[in-house]
Amino acid sequence: MTRKPTAYWDYIRVEELLALQGGIVDDDSTLANDEVLFITIHQIDELWFKLAIRELVSVRELFARDRVPEQSLSSAVRGLRRIAQLFEHIASHFQLMETMTTRDYLAFRDKLSPASGFQSAQLREVEIVLGLDDAQRIPLGHEGSYLRALLNPDGTESPASRRVKARLADPTTVASAVADWLYRTPIDGSTPGQPDDDATVERFVDAYLEAHARENDRARELAQHDALTEADGERLDARYAAAVESTASFLRAEDVDPSERLRRRRIRAALVLIEGYRELPLLAWPREVVDAIVALEQSFVIFRQRHARMVERIIGRRIGTGGSAGVDYLDQTALRYRVFHDVWAVRTLQIRRAALPPLKNEKAYGISVGD
Repeated sequence: MTRKPTAYWDYIRVEELLALQGGIVDDDSTLANDEVLFITIHQIDELWFKLAIRELVSVRELFARDRVPEQSLSSAVRGLRRIAQLFEHIASHFQLMETMTTRDYLAFRDKLSPASGFQSAQLREVEIVLGLDDAQRIPLGHEGSYLRALLNPDGTESPASRRVKARLADPTTVASAVADWLYRTPIDGSTPGQPDDDATVERFVDAYLEAHARENDRARELAQHDALTEADGERLDARYAAAVESTASFLRAEDVDPSERLRRRRIRAALVLIEGYRELPLLAWPREVVDAIVALEQSFVIFRQRHARMVERIIGRRIGTGGSAGVDYLDQTALRYRVFHDVWAVRTLQIRRAALPPLKNEKAYGISVGD
């Protein structure tokens, strides 16, 4: 059977797309350019969110395997970096929104009430698939739960609420899947389940902490050259002593419930290993994964921060259309909505390559070449 030739406008449904910018009316010809701009940008954002969710799910499924093939890590990195670029594009839209003045926006703002960007189900899906803890969520205002804001005004289920609840039904997230992958990382050649694995991890952590303490002392001595008074010197000593103490507490997972401490210690040790010994062949791609995760979350945080500044520029600090605190709410989400805490924290305690303690089983991270 001969396939009918495909036209560009049919393949991407141009006419259907161009008929969707009317908002609450059918014909956008009656709307001001500013309102059509507002609608169009948000529609494009939702399309970017759709692509981001697809990539996040693919990354999650890859790391959720019992064994993640080394050759698949490049695909994971590509997906993570693509998501980061998607959020960079979304953040760039705010510059276009800022061509609209406060008065331009107020001309149609009442049409939105009580709608709010808070009701973007796909943005909630992005957060859920990434692994944002519900305990971190900031209430919008009166609804008590972010799920309540996704219901229809009469309290019935909406397409948005059904979409988010379906996403919540799968407890596996990118964060949990990556954590499981990190947990299985060989530490000095040892893997979970081996008889002496806990002792090997402990030795690795202790050796790293000794090296970190030496580097910290070296940095303290250099900083002391700039101390102008005895009080300055005492403050510097206290500051560097606190850094040693906090690093030890972090790597030993003393901030974690005792029932989870060994697991979390192993994950954090894996991050230190991957970042510190990245030149070893079998750690090169894992390090790219870790770096791509940082780039992704950074782009998401910048998106939130950029959103807040755009809103402040256009409407100041007035109450949001959905009853939220407006800019204050957005600023809080940029500050608190973080997922990969350990990945970021390890950057604080990295040391120079020359100062790293030698691995006892470095050969475990080489590439075997057959005869």
